[in-house]
Amino acid sequence: MSHLIEEGDYVLLYLDHRRTYLVRIEKERSFHTHKGFIQLESLIGKQYGTIVKSSLDVEFVGLKPLLRDYVFKSMRKTQIIYPKDAALIVMFSGIGPGSCVVEAGTGTGALTTALAHYVRPDGKVYSYETKEDFLLTAKRNLERAGLIDFVELKNKDATVSIDESNIDSVVLDLATPWLVVPHAYDALKLSGTIVSFSPTIDQVVKTVEALIENSFVKAETVECLQRGMQIRRGRTRPHTLMTGHTGYITFACKAAKT
Repeated sequence: MSHLIEEGDYVLLYLDHRRTYLVRIEKERSFHTHKGFIQLESLIGKQYGTIVKSSLDVEFVGLKPLLRDYVFKSMRKTQIIYPKDAALIVMFSGIGPGSCVVEAGTGTGALTTALAHYVRPDGKVYSYETKEDFLLTAKRNLERAGLIDFVELKNKDATVSIDESNIDSVVLDLATPWLVVPHAYDALKLSGTIVSFSPTIDQVVKTVEALIENSFVKAETVECLQRGMQIRRGRTRPHTLMTGHTGYITFACKAAKT
C-alpha cells in the first residue's frame, strides 16, 4: 500500500487533540479553517505524516485516517457504536479475514465499517436495515472508507428472516434483538457466535432469555467504560468528562440442539 498521498485519497488534517479534519484531496480545492486555508493539492505526492502550513502559517499534520477517524468524522447523523464497543464486538465475535457476518441494524454504517475492515479481503458482511435513507448514507460512508466491496447492504427486516446460512457470526444493533435470535440460530454454523449491543438492561434480559431458549451457550454480558487521561507533568489526572455508559454487549455461541 502506498504511503504517498494521491488525488482522491482522504487525509486527516491534525491541528491539535480537539481539532482534526477529514478531507478528500482534490486539485484546485482549498480547505478553510479559522487558522487559514490549505491548498489540498499541495499534499499530493507527499508522505502521510508530513507537515503542511496554512495561509496563516499555522502547521497541520496530514495523517493517514484510521478506522476510528472514518467512524467519528463521517457517521454522526445517528447514535453510533463507539470504538470501545466496536473493539469488544469484534473480539467477542471472533471474526477475521474471510469471515462471513450478518449484521442487523446498519444505521449509518459505523459498526458495518468496523466489521468490513476485519473480514477483508475474502470475507463478507451482509447488513440488514429497514430504513432506505440509512442504507444510502451507509453506502456513502462505506465507499468513503474504501470498504463497500466487502459489504452487501440489504433493505430487509432481520426480525422476520435471515437469508444467509453457514454464517460465522451474527451481530445485532437494533431495538428488539431477541426477535432475531431464532433466525440467527438457523443462519449460524455450529459454534458460530452472536453478539448483541443494547443500551438498556431490559433489552439484555429478553435477549439472554431468547438465547437460552434457542440452544445458545456461554452467554455473557459486559459493559465497557472509557476514561481518558490528561497527561501533564505534575498535573496528570483523569479527564473531567468521560465516555461512560453507551450500551451492554451480550455474547453467546451456537450449540447443537439436544
